[in-house]
Amino acid sequence: MIRPAAGTVVDVDGIALHLREDGPGEAPAVLLVHGFSGSLHSWDGVAPLLAGSHRVLRADLRGHGCTGGHTGLDARSQATTLAAALKLAGADHVTAVGHSFGADVVLELAALSGIVDRIVLIGQAPDYSHATFPPGNGLLAVPFVGRLIHRLAGAAPVELALRPTRLRQAHADFSVTSPAMAQAVLTERRRLLSTRPLDAQVAALGLPTLAVLGRRDRLYDHTAAAVRYRAAGARVEELDAGHTPFTDRPAEVAELVAHFAREG
Repeated sequence: MIRPAAGTVVDVDGIALHLREDGPGEAPAVLLVHGFSGSLHSWDGVAPLLAGSHRVLRADLRGHGCTGGHTGLDARSQATTLAAALKLAGADHVTAVGHSFGADVVLELAALSGIVDRIVLIGQAPDYSHATFPPGNGLLAVPFVGRLIHRLAGAAPVELALRPTRLRQAHADFSVTSPAMAQAVLTERRRLLSTRPLDAQVAALGLPTLAVLGRRDRLYDHTAAAVRYRAAGARVEELDAGHTPFTDRPAEVAELVAHFAREG
């Protein structure tokens, strides 16, 4: 029987992690991990497409969504919390799918646990070598300025203006994301990836890995990323999409993930 989506709170060492599950409990498990300033709702277009044949698990990372908090925001700490939550949920083997910063998290999850059998990285280059971020992006990492931007973004007029648009969920997710996440992603992550780029992590793990990149991604050079991931032993699929292929092409992404998961 396919279970409807249900949100639960998993207590992991005092962290109330918000976890959601769809699909048959006995089916192969797929874990979907969102990126910076996202939430488990980032996957609303993909999860129902996978739930007919997979146990689909989604979580709000620390500092995001209904999990919240302002500490343990780096990829390794996030992965440690996720690993404990998955064990409590009885998910011993998963195909782990991570978007953007979530790609860092699933690689860390694979490195520190025996839970991950296969890895899917979406919309993320190995490091910041070929990154092109919007002007003023770095201001989010400035403590006072970042908090002010969050406060303004959460103002009622902005929420009302975006409510009828496709941006309403992204705005809601950004508004509740911890301002400290910007420091973790835009500053600390740049330093970490300069010494441990994702392609090097893929090669070291040696697990079956699929990288799904958008040819219209304005944040990262998809061509350079594809070359590096292939050199690390990963399979690469390039879609006619931007930084979030799962919102631009949900059916294609779901089929790629489902097929890749079945290969195991």
